[in-house]
Amino acid sequence: MRTNRESIGRLLAAGLLIVGFAAAIQPTVASAQRSKKDKDQDQEAAQTGPQCTPGTGSPSGAVTASMPTGDIIRLFAQHESDFKVARDNYTYSQEVVVEDVAPNPGEYRLDSDIVFTPQGRRYQKDTYAPPPSLHDFDLSPEDRKDLENIQPFVLTTEDLPKYEIQFAGKEKLDELNTYKFCVGPKRIEKNQRYFRGTVWVDDRDLAVVKTDGKAVPDIIKGDNQNIFPRFVTYRENIEGAFWFPTYTHADDTLHFRQGDVRMRMTVRYKNYKRFGSTIQLGQSNEIPGTQSNPPQTQPTPNK
Repeated sequence: MRTNRESIGRLLAAGLLIVGFAAAIQPTVASAQRSKKDKDQDQEAAQTGPQCTPGTGSPSGAVTASMPTGDIIRLFAQHESDFKVARDNYTYSQEVVVEDVAPNPGEYRLDSDIVFTPQGRRYQKDTYAPPPSLHDFDLSPEDRKDLENIQPFVLTTEDLPKYEIQFAGKEKLDELNTYKFCVGPKRIEKNQRYFRGTVWVDDRDLAVVKTDGKAVPDIIKGDNQNIFPRFVTYRENIEGAFWFPTYTHADDTLHFRQGDVRMRMTVRYKNYKRFGSTIQLGQSNEIPGTQSNPPQTQPTPNK
């Protein structure tokens, strides 16, 4: 991520993406007491393995699944693989807003359409991109990767071997009965991004309906700090048994060595249309004061 050095007197934070941030600081005497390699290895090791979000769900093992958990994992991963193929045949609109809340307010905004060329090539067309006014951080390449792959997290059969997954009971989400799983990478590979947190799977469709966690690893090397916020993503049942990401939100304080940075991020995915047909999604609305409930919207077919 890039460092924002507009003012030496300000926080030298840089590189927060909608999901990540980088900051530059002077190394401390304590940091010099250990080798950079050892610290990097410890930092990455601390981000492997599952980590569930605290909350109202059943504790691990308190409620058993209706079938062997290994079968549930295998089936929902296959469903995710099918969903990934299906989603790649949809166009949609995406609105990204990243707010630099404190200490120095600013904003990054990007509206775009995911569309196809007449030859069938899928690409992103930016429709609104005003100059950003961020002061305490800036977007990084990792942030952009996370926007594409981690916020709308899809745990496919192909990616299943990369993750450790633990059953954490059954939980009611509004009208849905779900299985709850704690998910985290088994190991951190160079230049790879991962999801670490909680996944909720509908017990009827075996489709992922909600994820809550963060992108890992945080990248802290030398003077550069690239720290990523916790986020929650909700999906909606757009067509058949497929649940599509419609809303992502993060509201977090990133703890850099030189000071805290408060950020907020919102991503809305709208107007899903199968290539060659139309399926309109109604406006998603943020629920004030909580991240525990998904937006109360229903897809509206475009007749």
